[in-house]
Amino acid sequence: MNLRLERTKVPKKRPSDQELSGIKFGTVFTDHMLLIDYGEGKGWHDGRIVPYGPLSLDPAACCLHYGQLIFEGMKAYRTKEGSIVMFRPDRNMARMNESCGRMCIPPIDEKEFLAATAELVSLEEAWVPSAPGTSLYVRPFIIANEPFLGVRASQSYLFAVILSPVGAYFTEGLSPIRIYVESDYVRAVRGGTGFAKCAGNYAASLKSQEEAHKAGYSQVLWLDGVERKYIEEVGGMNIFFVIDGEVVTPELNGSILPGITRMSIIELVKSWGMPMSERKISIGELEDAHRSGKVQEAFCAGTAAVISPIGELKWNENVMIFNDNKIGRVSQRLYDEITGIQTCALEDKFGWVYRVK
Repeated sequence: MNLRLERTKVPKKRPSDQELSGIKFGTVFTDHMLLIDYGEGKGWHDGRIVPYGPLSLDPAACCLHYGQLIFEGMKAYRTKEGSIVMFRPDRNMARMNESCGRMCIPPIDEKEFLAATAELVSLEEAWVPSAPGTSLYVRPFIIANEPFLGVRASQSYLFAVILSPVGAYFTEGLSPIRIYVESDYVRAVRGGTGFAKCAGNYAASLKSQEEAHKAGYSQVLWLDGVERKYIEEVGGMNIFFVIDGEVVTPELNGSILPGITRMSIIELVKSWGMPMSERKISIGELEDAHRSGKVQEAFCAGTAAVISPIGELKWNENVMIFNDNKIGRVSQRLYDEITGIQTCALEDKFGWVYRVK
């Protein structure tokens, strides 16, 4: 895809690596963005990199009324040598196509759109921070922008990518977080859109998230939407437990997002020769295992935070404390290995690193 380039005439001041630690995640954006249009009969066309700024939308745009909107999240990193790399972005583009299929959005050419995204990152290389724990967050998204008030799939779309230099997702860093198990609301059900990275899934989680924050908890753990007993995922992250020396994570069932970090953890743990299983696990089974001392540690995993140890899990009146509220051995090893591969500090034996520049 040949991209038209329009450079900004008013460059922004880039925050220093030190300043990023005091800036809220995802609130500062780079000078440029990538835009690609879709029209019925034309396909995806008119790829361009333009100055970052507001999008023009008709008030009747489909995304505003019927929620045809999907997105992805990935990161670009600066290595010690100063080069720019990304971590498994091909898997993000493949997952974006899965979301497109569920939301009736035309598929993208994964290789072309990844190359276009990498071109934007390369242009903004000065915005990629170098301090440990920092990165350039990459947010691709697609919105339905045909103006009409009828319930059907749009016939026009906009693919966009914006970039944001970021520090740690959680202010606690690698300190264990507190999580509240949601028993009243549900996030998704099988047959719905739980496996797709679409905006509605996150809007549905906000009420519970607000209540958890008021109670002093960082995140919400969702249970299945039918029986309300099987563990699914945490906010925007997948969840893992180490039970009797085995790493356990809920199996993908159509209502859980297939995380790229989740996939990487499973592959890493198996490569270590450590027992690993993807299966149904109920909150009751977890509570029983915790009471008997079999749960060694628990942690969340996702692009933004990579690994977040869980120190406390509250289910109704039951409070489970994991590993004396300290980061566990497996959590630490996974964090060190994944971040080491992401920044090329460790050898990439899996072919996960995508070189941008």
